[in-house]
Amino acid sequence: MHVTLFSSKNYDRQFFTAANGQHGHTLKFLSPHLDQHTAMLATGSDVVCAFVNDTLSAPVLDTLASLGVRHVALRCAGYNNVDLEAAGRNGILVSRVPAYSPHAVAEHTVALLLDLNRKVHRAHTRVREGNFSLDGLLGFDLHGRTAGIIGTGRIGINVIRILRGFGCEVLAYDPHPQAECRDLGARYVSLEELFAASDIISIHCPLTPESHHLINAAALEQMKPGVMLINTSRGAVVDSKALVAGLKSGKIGYLGLDVYEEEGDLFFEDLSDTVIQDDVFARLTTFPNVIITGHQGFFTREALGNIAETTLSNIDEFATRGECTNAVPISPPR
Repeated sequence: MHVTLFSSKNYDRQFFTAANGQHGHTLKFLSPHLDQHTAMLATGSDVVCAFVNDTLSAPVLDTLASLGVRHVALRCAGYNNVDLEAAGRNGILVSRVPAYSPHAVAEHTVALLLDLNRKVHRAHTRVREGNFSLDGLLGFDLHGRTAGIIGTGRIGINVIRILRGFGCEVLAYDPHPQAECRDLGARYVSLEELFAASDIISIHCPLTPESHHLINAAALEQMKPGVMLINTSRGAVVDSKALVAGLKSGKIGYLGLDVYEEEGDLFFEDLSDTVIQDDVFARLTTFPNVIITGHQGFFTREALGNIAETTLSNIDEFATRGECTNAVPISPPR
């Protein structure tokens, strides 16, 4: 198949080229994001491979269909950026990578948690400047603390496993409870109870209409003063403006973000020589108790290898039988 990869970086070229030796597709790597202005770059392609911040709206999918594209192969797990009704109308199959490395994102979540608690980033900067004072670096024991996990899929389960190893009490919320979580010692509760009882809250749910701004001003009001909040799922699960207010009031004592609801114009790019135009994001970076990483939770060798292999296998499957085990359910054509 002729495959065009949008939003591709050097590491995408490296891992997809290596994996493609076993698949034999023709790969074209493009740096630009996929959107209405760049969709024509897929001319001659059977498959478009897209990432988290590519736009797969109805106009984009209409254009891709007119070019003969029959398969959108997402190299990520989430598909909130795809107009599934338009995909169905155009007869375009959408596939994804449902589980590339739940360990990668879970471990990054805990890395944010530990760094926020023990202020490793601040201590590192001080020591490099010859400042060995401990003032302002006080942390707390994780042992015996209560952690609330919102979303208990593969990533959430791995976070629970790690936190139980630290000796945390774990509360969980998910519309679809998992027996494995209970076996690990987590207790399912209502969202309201989780908010009220948790010292640490970590978000691992997909972005859906129901979860959009799940963490908002009203939710923050129910949480403990000084709560630690971590989001490594999707940015729009959290209302960013409410975060600023929560940080200013002290309701949020620690904030770790690997995602941001308007990250499409920011993340995965080098903007060090430009002025960030997003005022909310710029404000978040001014707080000393905030750590933001640029959607790197997935970024391990194992995960990138799995993403490339699964994506190309999805394309193989589509090429041979017109279907795919990892296809996203889409609306039928009208």
